[in-house]
Formats: sequence, structure tokens, C-alpha cells
Amino acid sequence: MDHTRTGEAAAATRRDERTRGSNQAGMRAHNERAVLTLIRRHGELAKADIARRSGLSPQTASVIMRVLEADQLVLREKPRRGRVGQPSVPMRLNPDGAFSLGLKIGRRSVELVLMDFVGRIRASERQTYAYPRLDAVLDFVGAAEARVVAAIDPKLRTRIVGLGIAMPFELWSWAEEIGAPAASMDEWRRADIAGTLSESTGLPVQLANDATAACAAENVFGAARSSDYLYVFVGAFVGGGLVIDGTLVTGRTGNAAVLGPMPVPRARTAGADAAGFDQLINVASIHVLEKMIAEQGGDPLEIWRSDAAWDGLGDCLDRWLGIAGEGLAHALVAASSVYDFECAVIDGGFPPAVRTRLVEATERAMMSLKLQGLTPLEIRPGTFGSIARAMGAATLALFTRYPLDHRVLYAED
Repeated sequence: MDHTRTGEAAAATRRDERTRGSNQAGMRAHNERAVLTLIRRHGELAKADIARRSGLSPQTASVIMRVLEADQLVLREKPRRGRVGQPSVPMRLNPDGAFSLGLKIGRRSVELVLMDFVGRIRASERQTYAYPRLDAVLDFVGAAEARVVAAIDPKLRTRIVGLGIAMPFELWSWAEEIGAPAASMDEWRRADIAGTLSESTGLPVQLANDATAACAAENVFGAARSSDYLYVFVGAFVGGGLVIDGTLVTGRTGNAAVLGPMPVPRARTAGADAAGFDQLINVASIHVLEKMIAEQGGDPLEIWRSDAAWDGLGDCLDRWLGIAGEGLAHALVAASSVYDFECAVIDGGFPPAVRTRLVEATERAMMSLKLQGLTPLEIRPGTFGSIARAMGAATLALFTRYPLDHRVLYAED
């Protein structure tokens, strides 16, 4: 008897069994992802609708729904009787099925949120400052985490699946523009913020550019409902995000659609014509408005209060909106020359009324530009405002654990 061949055959059989097991587990995870995404998109669905829309057999759909229900990721609604046949039982996502933490570290404020499985913010903590100091931010997270987690029942706290961090890449850059000491900002250059917070919280950590994270929140939970768009977030410094075929595109280094360095015509001031070019970051960022406020003798840091309505900024705000709108218009035309976006979405760290005015200012500025050869670009307001970055960080953490099936999310009915 050839024991060598017998051993080889047994080893091959074991490999085949492992491969089949791996394939089956992968297929099961894929199907669960598709089903959860379908329910997320439609709000609630009966098993028959899930089977029809996913292409799964009714038996497979039933098995998956039983698993998801046992994992407490979905809930049954009351049976609904139609004209014929058995009553259907709609299923919806369980808001308490999973939670994630989202941390936004910005140049003027830090914010921590707790988000549930359907995208609702259960609790948040926010702190403003003149500039971010590493030790102060870490102290804030240590204290704020306990307070936001206390918003849910202790039995649910094991369902917190991760922490997302949204912060500008190279946070230490442009220290002079925000009036920060170079030495304090340089601490961030050497910091391993993801590793430090993973160790202190015991959670897996996802790190993303802050505007990219905000785009993630808009893509999953926002009102844009487009599968191809350029996202602009106007914070202390302007940034952006990119969605193509329903998928958030982060790029080779995670810095896709950064937008801030994009060259645009220098802003016209005091009735004078612009001369030459500047970066968008020096035209359509809130730090430009801060300088205007300071020049008029005001306190620019007041606009970063969570309850600030910006009602008293008057002519200063009017001038900034005109300058920022013109810069954004040039940037959107340049971006549209590279990719045929369906729309652009503009959001930012300001009140909703200011967001509306900025969208209108950008639309007016675009009408004065040469657009021959370009498909008209609709400009839409974003959904979440200042909280978008922290919410986006939580979104990235949540969907690292429960990935979306983007083909289902934007599929035609």
C-alpha cells in the first residue's frame, strides 16, 4: 500500500473541505450583507420581497433572516394582511443591534458621538478651542467616552463595534493660518492617535481624512441619494470626498478629492479684480471668514460655538459667501472636466441657513463661467452640517464591521 499517496489524498480532502467551508462562510456573509443593505435602503421588507430583490431563494432568504434575527440585527414588525394569501411580516433594522463611536478632531473643535445601527446619534460631546493640543484632546476623549456610552443600557455596551476617527491629514500644517504655536501643532506629527485610542478604549479603530468621513455619512445616511457626486465640506479649511458608483473612493493614500490645494483665481476684494491664482483652501474656508471678523474687531472663535447662528455677521458674512461661492464654482467646473458627476454636494461647519446661501452663491458664480462641453452640474445642500465628520467617523467604524453592498444600495427597483 502506498502510504505516501494515501496521505496526500487525505491532505487534499482536508484542503477541499476547508476551501468549501471558507467559500460557504464567504457566501453566507455576502448574502447577509446584501439583505441588511436592502432593509437599510427600504426601511422594512418582508421575506418574500427580500428574496425577490436579492435574487436569493425563499428558503435561503428565510435562513438568513432567522440568523440576523437571532443576532438581534433585525426586528419583526406586526404581520400585514394583503388581499390574498398569508399575511406578510415586514422586517426592519434593530437600532440597538450595533453601535459605533465617532471622533472628529478639528482645528477648532473636537467632538465624540455614539451612533446606533440605523444612523441615529444617541449621544454627543463637543469642545471648542483656539487650536488642538494633543494632551487636551486625549483627556477629552477619556472623559467624553464614558458619558456618551452611558446613554445606552449597560447590556448594550458590548455591541459597540469600533471607533472611527476623522481628522485632517497633516493636522499640523497651516499652523500660522489658525494662530497656533508651531511646537504644539508639531506634536501631532509624531502622534499615533489611532494606536493610542485603540489601546485606551479597547476598540478597533478606523482613521480617515475628516472630509472623507463626512462624505461617508452623506453617502449612507444623507439625502443626496446619488451614486456619482463630488462632496465638499467647508470647515476651518475646505476639503472634499468622492463617490463613484455608490462607493466612497478614498484613493491611493486616503486623500482623494482633498480639494483644498486646488488652484482657483485669487479672490476679488474691495472691488478690485483678482490677480493670479491661490489655493481653494485660502478662498473657500471658514478661516478666511475668521480673518474678516477679526479685521472688524470681532471675536472669530465665537462662530464655533455649537449654538452660534451667525445672525450678526452682516456684511462680513455676505462678502465671505461671495468669495467662497466663486472659488467653489471654479473648483467644481475643474472637477467636472475630469469626471462626469451627477451632482455636487456642499456641506460645512455652519448653520443650515448659511449652507443654503453658500449653495446659492456657488450656483450664481457658476452661471458666469464658461461651461461649454460640460454636462450641467446640479448643486445640492448636504444633510448633516457640523456633525457630519464625527458621524462619518462612526459610519466608517460601523460599516467596517457590517459592510454595505453598494450594488444593492443604489440598484434600480
